[in-house]
Amino acid sequence: MTPTRQASVRLTQFAHGGGCACKIPPGELEEVVSGLGAPLAGGDTPLLVGLATGDDAAVAALPEHPGTALVCTADFFTPVVDDPYDWGRIAAANALSDVYAMGGHPLLAVNLLAWPRDRLAFDLAREVLRGGLDVATEAGCHIGGGHSVDDPEPKYGMAVTGLADPARLLRNDAGRPGLPLSLTKPLGLGVLNNRHKATGERFEQAIATMTALNRDASVAALAAGATCATDVTGFGLLGHLHKLARASGVTAVLDTAAVPYLDGAREAVRDGYVSGGTRRNLEWVAPHTDFGDTDTDTRLLLADAQTSGGLLVAGEVPGAPVVGELVPPGAHSIVLR
Repeated sequence: MTPTRQASVRLTQFAHGGGCACKIPPGELEEVVSGLGAPLAGGDTPLLVGLATGDDAAVAALPEHPGTALVCTADFFTPVVDDPYDWGRIAAANALSDVYAMGGHPLLAVNLLAWPRDRLAFDLAREVLRGGLDVATEAGCHIGGGHSVDDPEPKYGMAVTGLADPARLLRNDAGRPGLPLSLTKPLGLGVLNNRHKATGERFEQAIATMTALNRDASVAALAAGATCATDVTGFGLLGHLHKLARASGVTAVLDTAAVPYLDGAREAVRDGYVSGGTRRNLEWVAPHTDFGDTDTDTRLLLADAQTSGGLLVAGEVPGAPVVGELVPPGAHSIVLR
């Protein structure tokens, strides 16, 4: 078979899904990893954040450097857009986001690449890697090589190591009643990406959002004194908000009218461009959510599987809309108003 060249390829057609919508459903994932997060007996490096709360990255203390903690994460996915360079940029921004979501800054990353070498030419892979390198360079993060495999489906991402102040982490279990909720990027990435996959339409507003680093939002959250945050990716706003509220022992009240959306997102839902991942997200959070009179399209957008979405911060972040608040725990972890 002759590998497809760049001039005629649509990368999204080589994948069964796209972006963070390919994540294993959250309920299934939690069942699989249950009990696998036991601490290392006698370890010299205490684990500050591990598997217990499903946070964005693992964080380990460095006893020989009391003011520094190590932040580690990995993230990769199938093509979310057809342009290889853009896909590389999006995947890199998404992987780096986990470090920012913990209040850290990325230091070193390695590439993770799966490539169908008999179907897609390697000049495409080079463009993917170039996109990742450019975003990592923007973030001030070194790229130190990586790992590749021959795979029937293209996948790309990064394993990232960063540093943080252990006394100033952003954790998903540090939310407290009375704190407002801020969202630093609009929703709708999933449905626009799904429309792109189906039709080939290009949505510049979605690409600009996905390639934007969460660095400034993380710095602003820390400067405002925030201690609780998560990034909004494959489990949608409702999924990540449920995890935050559950870990923090609070209820999150969401003001649906205050949530920002990308241009074209509602039209994409109306026209049926909703991924299976989004529907699974909504099914997972439904038992834990008081939807009130929220309409079906809005529910789907709130559960929309985002790729390289923004930060959800328990606190006010300058320039970001306040979309709700945390209150004492009630019958549901999320209440929509």
